[in-house]
Amino acid sequence: MDDKAKVTELLQPYLADGRLYIVDCQIAGRQGGRIKVTVLLDSDEGITIDECANISRTLGTQMDEMNFFGDSPFTLEVSSPGVDFPLKFMRQYLRNIGRTLIVALADGKTQKGKLISVADDHIVLAIEPEKKSKSKKKKEADLMVDAAPIGPTPIPFEQIKKANVEVSFK
Repeated sequence: MDDKAKVTELLQPYLADGRLYIVDCQIAGRQGGRIKVTVLLDSDEGITIDECANISRTLGTQMDEMNFFGDSPFTLEVSSPGVDFPLKFMRQYLRNIGRTLIVALADGKTQKGKLISVADDHIVLAIEPEKKSKSKKKKEADLMVDAAPIGPTPIPFEQIKKANVEVSFK
């Protein structure tokens, strides 16, 4: 079992019976020097700074007592994923219904729209027409470019390469 899997296993008792879930776990710097362990946790209602701090203290103490990395010093960082972190789990999509997503697709295209719904195998985005200048409209008409879909558009999860919530300060 690698270090990441061991940390994930150690985290299980701290996940409040499934209320919290692991979004990401990274370990960097194993080849000498200080090791950095970064754990991103979330829940359907969000996670507080106090929850992250408590988990960090207790998990860090447990890892120290186990001599997890031998004599190598380590830093443990437990936090929530930032707004710029890509959505990975259905729980994250469900929590962001009503927000605008920017979705990079496996075919290289990008879709932007409001997340309307989430199903077992796809999401549905309300895609608004792109605002184009007159010269861009003419160029696309000349080239007979396929128009992007407009309105409710289902996107299968297997076609999603990356999905981020668009940050808006309106």
